[in-house]
Amino acid sequence: MRYKMLLAGRNNSVIDDFFNRADDEFEALTTSLRYTDIIRHLKYFEPDIFVYCIYNETMDMFSQMTNIKTQLNQHQIPFILIGSKEDCEEFERITVRIPDLVLIKPLTVEAITMQILNFMGAWNRMKQERLKAQEEQQPVLEGETAAEAAPKSRKHILVVDDSPIMLKTLKENLRDEYDIATAISGKVAMKFLERRKTDLILLDYEMPEESGPVVLEKIRAGEDTKDIPVIFLTGVTDSGKIREALVLKPQGYLLKPINHEKLIEAITRVLGE
Repeated sequence: MRYKMLLAGRNNSVIDDFFNRADDEFEALTTSLRYTDIIRHLKYFEPDIFVYCIYNETMDMFSQMTNIKTQLNQHQIPFILIGSKEDCEEFERITVRIPDLVLIKPLTVEAITMQILNFMGAWNRMKQERLKAQEEQQPVLEGETAAEAAPKSRKHILVVDDSPIMLKTLKENLRDEYDIATAISGKVAMKFLERRKTDLILLDYEMPEESGPVVLEKIRAGEDTKDIPVIFLTGVTDSGKIREALVLKPQGYLLKPINHEKLIEAITRVLGE
């Protein structure tokens, strides 16, 4: 499959490599760093991948890329970052790790191409699961069909997040100890809770259609769901927004990127294990 790739950024040598040496794998198109240009290209070019080739970018551009990431999520387009170790680390620190894949230079164009192709294979599999779940209006369950009951001896956790990569990561990290169901939106999560029970919900704070706080309010309003413990997963570091989240009285919140040990500690504390 020849993927459509939209390239932006000031690292012209990387961009030139894609045009000159990776034409068999990618149909590449460049865009300026103006927000309106990027949005237009997303609309009319309909890329499969957005690649940000970073080189000495400004803080304003970092902030703009956070807004671009929101648009990419709505179209299920992955955000790939390519640059030096220093540039990439600074970008991830300031934007709270918004890239779906980070590639650190120096890398040959062949190595970059191979890593992107492998990543897109996994991304498309998750995307297909996501579309199937939307059609069926139920979460993707790990190790069972929707009609099958979870084993009685293990606690059940429902993970709600609009990022396929985050769902996959949490599922892999928790599946040995818990029965895991994943939902790609609040709507899918609420549909799941109409049929099944869960012991704990890990809920993304920021989602494009319904935010985490909106979903939590619906959970608290339901007679059968009001007592389910909820832990927010958030990339928001703003103290004001964190206080707003705590007003809803979740059982906790964890900052992204999720630290595995802190996640297990929070789950153990909430479930009383």
